[in-house]
Amino acid sequence: MIRQAEQRDASSLAAVSIEVWLSTYLREGVNAFFADYVLSEFTVQKFRDAVRDPNLSIWVSENRIGIDGFVTVGSMSTPPLANCSPLEIMTLYVQPRHQSDGRGLALLQRALAHCRSMGGERVWLKVNAQNDRAIAFYLRHGFKRIGSTHFVIADSAYENFVMEADIRRSVD
Repeated sequence: MIRQAEQRDASSLAAVSIEVWLSTYLREGVNAFFADYVLSEFTVQKFRDAVRDPNLSIWVSENRIGIDGFVTVGSMSTPPLANCSPLEIMTLYVQPRHQSDGRGLALLQRALAHCRSMGGERVWLKVNAQNDRAIAFYLRHGFKRIGSTHFVIADSAYENFVMEADIRRSVD
């Protein structure tokens, strides 16, 4: 089931974020640098604030036990490249054991429908340049790479691809 996030979801959103982020980006162990980042970035309070933020829309994928993924759309994002829409898919996280079973696509479709309902024609996102699985997912569903930017933690920068989709039609 896909539904809009509520305040009561904040701790689950934080936990899913930590799980997905660590399993996606830290494959050889967790050091203090990344642990400190994750524990300061993915907090219950930050998710409570995000659910209340009128410029953000968050939808969750929920199974009979709990939340297994979510998507966040920003409606007033500052794009990293000229000519991008202010509509951004900021986060699309699905627990690793639930990836490839349609949850990610259902969340993506919900996010794109929301963007269309706001009158949007295009939406953009950033994806880690080394995340081949996510890049392939977005390419399969109508996104194109339009440039690059960097994700910065402290004094370290990591290349991210900027991808964009024309959302005037539904994504398969």
